[in-house]
Amino acid sequence: MAIEIGAQAPDFELRDNHGRTVRLSALFGDSPDSRNVVLFFYPFAFTGVCTGELRELRDHLGAFVNDDTQLLAVSNDSIHTLRVFGEQEELEFPLLSDFWPHGAVSRAYGVFDEDKGCAVRGTFVIDRTGTVRWSVVNALPDARDLDTYIKALAAL
Repeated sequence: MAIEIGAQAPDFELRDNHGRTVRLSALFGDSPDSRNVVLFFYPFAFTGVCTGELRELRDHLGAFVNDDTQLLAVSNDSIHTLRVFGEQEELEFPLLSDFWPHGAVSRAYGVFDEDKGCAVRGTFVIDRTGTVRWSVVNALPDARDLDTYIKALAAL
């Protein structure tokens, strides 16, 4: 079961598609880097629905990567797979690898499918204090509606 609205977002530290370490809590609090976060879990790179969703985010990037908001996309792929995928799709936001320990962050957010071995389609909007303010979780074949994230961000 996915974490609930109003809960504190579980902190994590993952490597991105360029090998850099990203810590969620570094984006919260009083620091100059403090932002709202759209945490976007997806099953796998190079798959049809995932690629379509990430292209849509890429095409509307200004709504998700700006002075107020940071988009973080998480899958259970290796950083090497994510690097090639990000370059091929021209994705200019962090693609985080929840590869090892396999699915630990996806499990912490309640979006890991044990039978399939990957995250389902979960999105969490987290405010600058680290509190989950909005979420949606869809089954593997069901794409999410980008406009709903934009509305959730506007409400913060």
